[in-house]
Amino acid sequence: MKRAILLYNSYAGRGRVANRIADIVAIFAQAGYALQPVQIRFDDNPFEGYEDVDLAVVAGGDGTLNYIVNAMMHRGLHFTLGILPAGTANDFAGALGMSNNLLRAAQQIAYGTAEPIDCGRVEQINHPDVSPIYFVNIFSFGIFTTTSQHTPKELKHILGRAAYMIEGFKELKKLHGIPLTITADGDAFYYPTLMGLVFNGETAGRMPLARMASLRDGVFDCLFLRKRRTAFQSACDMLLYIVGVKTAAVKYIRTSQLTLMSPTSEATDVDGQSGGSFPMRVSCLRGALNIICPHED
Repeated sequence: MKRAILLYNSYAGRGRVANRIADIVAIFAQAGYALQPVQIRFDDNPFEGYEDVDLAVVAGGDGTLNYIVNAMMHRGLHFTLGILPAGTANDFAGALGMSNNLLRAAQQIAYGTAEPIDCGRVEQINHPDVSPIYFVNIFSFGIFTTTSQHTPKELKHILGRAAYMIEGFKELKKLHGIPLTITADGDAFYYPTLMGLVFNGETAGRMPLARMASLRDGVFDCLFLRKRRTAFQSACDMLLYIVGVKTAAVKYIRTSQLTLMSPTSEATDVDGQSGGSFPMRVSCLRGALNIICPHED
């Protein structure tokens, strides 16, 4: 039988994966895998003793997957990954086409096909000694974009996605623009930005904002919301974009690499985790990850 590990976050998605481990193991056994459950401890090497497995199945949300991908990349490991959506939003799993039903998703992995999938890399330009940070779904900064970092785990367990909305309202009082110089494909321009979203995937909090995005095209889909005079105007601009109405206050570009520079210190986010500080270089690594994708049938 092929060897596999199930790296699961017992706290993700209100802890729902822990109760289905036996069923998940049975599904993989039927497909010819000896699946070993391993609870993730975020201060340890999750691959200790499992460096030669055929498949690593990650059960958790986007933050859990971000942790595993960074652990892989920093150690030079090249596992084939399977993604079990067991978190709160599961944006990346949704972009792959994974079912929200854990057992159905387990079947999709067990009988799916590995495909090369893009991965994002963030480098802090002024700190070359700091290791790059990798992301699978989104790099972001500005209003609302660090909400997931600040949302208490206990609140997420109780309220699910509604916890993000509650925490997001608190950020309205921090509303401010970011003086930002963006360089993409050799073209540099200044843009006073309220919010920046760099998509590898398609959604943020399951909201479809990057409608043209693909995990396989080697480019990012980037949205920059211009700071307007009032918060109400900025909110209207974003709402218009969400419903499909073009507005000059939302700048949209597609690029494989961009440089972001600002004289101010701003918090950034990668898949719900801290993403470092400006100035930064954000690059799309085409096909850097080998991930099991479901068959259409």
